[in-house]
Amino acid sequence: MIGLFKKIRFLNIKQDVKDSHGEVVVADRQPTDFSVQDVQHQKPQGKLSLLLITSVGVTALIAGIRYLQWLQPLELAAYDYLIRSRTATTPDNRLLLVTVTEDDIQREGYPLPDATVNKLLVKLESYQPRVIGLNIYRPQQKNLGDGVKNPSNIFGVCGFSSLNDPEIPPPPNFTIENIGFNDLAPDRDRIIRRSLLFADSDDKKCHFKYSFASLLALEYLQKQNIESNFINEKWVLGQTVIPNLQKNSGSYVNADADGYQIMLDYRHPNSLAQAVSVTDILNNKVNPNLIKDKLVIIGSTATSMDRGVSTPYSALAHQPFGTAPIFIHAQTVSQILSTVLDGKRQIWYWQDWQEIGWIWLWAILGGVLAWRVRNPLFLLLVGTTSLGGLLGICYLIFLQAGWIPLAPPAMALLMTGVGVMAYSTYRTQIETRIIILQVEKQQEAIAQLSALLKENTHIGDNTSLPTNAVIDTPQRQTGDFLLSGRYEISRVLGSGGFGCTYLAKDRQRPGNPTCVVKQLMPARRDARFLQVARRLFDAEAEILLILGKHPQIPDLLAFFTENQEFYLVQEYVKGKTLHQELSSANAVKDELYVIEMLKSILQVLKFVHEHRVIHRDIKPENIIRNSQDNKLVLIDFGAVKTMQPPNTEKTELATVAIGTRGYAAPEQLVGHPRLSSDVYALGMIAIQALTGIAPHALAINQDTGNVEWRNFAKVSDALAAIIDQMVCYHFSDRYQSAAEVLEDLKRIDLPI
Repeated sequence: MIGLFKKIRFLNIKQDVKDSHGEVVVADRQPTDFSVQDVQHQKPQGKLSLLLITSVGVTALIAGIRYLQWLQPLELAAYDYLIRSRTATTPDNRLLLVTVTEDDIQREGYPLPDATVNKLLVKLESYQPRVIGLNIYRPQQKNLGDGVKNPSNIFGVCGFSSLNDPEIPPPPNFTIENIGFNDLAPDRDRIIRRSLLFADSDDKKCHFKYSFASLLALEYLQKQNIESNFINEKWVLGQTVIPNLQKNSGSYVNADADGYQIMLDYRHPNSLAQAVSVTDILNNKVNPNLIKDKLVIIGSTATSMDRGVSTPYSALAHQPFGTAPIFIHAQTVSQILSTVLDGKRQIWYWQDWQEIGWIWLWAILGGVLAWRVRNPLFLLLVGTTSLGGLLGICYLIFLQAGWIPLAPPAMALLMTGVGVMAYSTYRTQIETRIIILQVEKQQEAIAQLSALLKENTHIGDNTSLPTNAVIDTPQRQTGDFLLSGRYEISRVLGSGGFGCTYLAKDRQRPGNPTCVVKQLMPARRDARFLQVARRLFDAEAEILLILGKHPQIPDLLAFFTENQEFYLVQEYVKGKTLHQELSSANAVKDELYVIEMLKSILQVLKFVHEHRVIHRDIKPENIIRNSQDNKLVLIDFGAVKTMQPPNTEKTELATVAIGTRGYAAPEQLVGHPRLSSDVYALGMIAIQALTGIAPHALAINQDTGNVEWRNFAKVSDALAAIIDQMVCYHFSDRYQSAAEVLEDLKRIDLPI
């Protein structure tokens, strides 16, 4: 069996070699198109590319759904939730609400008699309010305000016509300057979130420009010498601009933004303004100081007359489902006054491109979480935490009057996360199936090659060769022709019975990047042997292509045959082996070093084990610290090593039992390796790092079969317990996967 491919050493195709400086090198991770002869392989799409494509796709999908207004109900519901989530503020002491209650209707009747209304207005005027607004339709009352000394301070209402209702005329004796329309602007779900300040109407009688609320606020401010202007189609009060709502403002899409509208930044209903009833005013039960210099709004709250409208607060259990329109107008007046007099910010929004960028950012986050967190339950926990963070960010910005998307980024986070995890799981399953299939092909090919080598085969001139015959491998010299038309040999890195390893330059890529080419010679060159050997070579390369996706596993860039010789092109990684680190003057390492080393290699093993691949020969010589990024790289992935002969009796195990003495798990010694066998080997490396003692030199407990090492190391009980479980004699008592060890290591508090 020694002569399969020059002792079948090509199966160990990531065998390390040393450069002239004594550093271990394997080929540099450089992308390639794999356009090599008849074997064409394309490296699987990288995580970054997949993440970008998925996140952009999800963002485009959500943007399209938003454009179709399918998300608008959800986004408006989120707006309502943010409104309700704010704490109540102090009432606006500039306003006083005079309400027509059910008791008032019982006493006075409905509509209120003309005499009662005039008496109420006269009584209120005697307390010297700044403005009085009557939000009660009086289209038939020709003497409205009789007895009032200054009727210019009193403002009435009319109503626009609609599909179902005719217009409602204003009081006949009121001037145009003192009439405003009191129509509201409900959304499709009938909830009032916007206020209409100005509008144009074709009605014959109710054709006024100002709304009732804006008219009251304007009159109140003018008495404080604050003038109103329109500059660049924006309403300006003094130095304050009141921006109007656009059709795509916030989460609205093609909303009816006719006229001049603003978003209602609701005060809590319990802290809007003080309210008294009509009866209280007429019976002199109200302190005059509550009325003096105030903006007084009169309106009905009797549900028997008006069921009211829905607001964001209607969803609260302790709030009535219907809100009287007087409160909506009071909200609008208070908002305008607070903006002009108190400097309160109007609700602001992002532009469309900013909202798209915000959604994309959360889509990327969802994809990153899915890549980093492979456990579905843990991903659910992390995803829930992320959604809580999104809600918190949106809430904090909303406290600053910013209305940014909440529902779309939440959907992007979930959709990208689920999509990336589903794709990752699918790819892992496919790749695992490929690996299993390739291993089966390898085993079949090895059996056939073994049978062929037992035969006396004539090569070339029909000279019979013995079974273990070896053909010398011709070395390529520097300056030789380009291998496969692109790889120019720079120098020889190493050679042996299995072939030669060269440092080469890729002449077909910009910059001529450096790579490593391994020339692997078959033991024989007859057609039958080469045909089977080619299948074995291709199967091994397919496995390495999949494993090489991990950044801490050297990548196989290309593989091809030329002149009946097999070639592997690998990435170039320069650094020193872990064996060199552990053999240095400071051989005993501290706990922090060991924890970081374990975490780094366990991340690689986690990936490998997910593909149901067992490394089988984890040892310090097969771990390289990359000098560029200081990360540990795991090498020497030969998925089928059962046909390798021993290198030395000291370290290598023969035939079926593949591994290195001291590092190989007990079950591996008898030819039954498991995923936990790799965990065992890594645990032995950790013990070596902590003690400075080679694993084969440590004593074995005769009762348990476990390695006795604790007396030789300074280590915390937490880390020692993890290492002990990694190196348990029986595999059933051991960690079953690298992922389990990682979870326990994360719970350790790193030493200071």
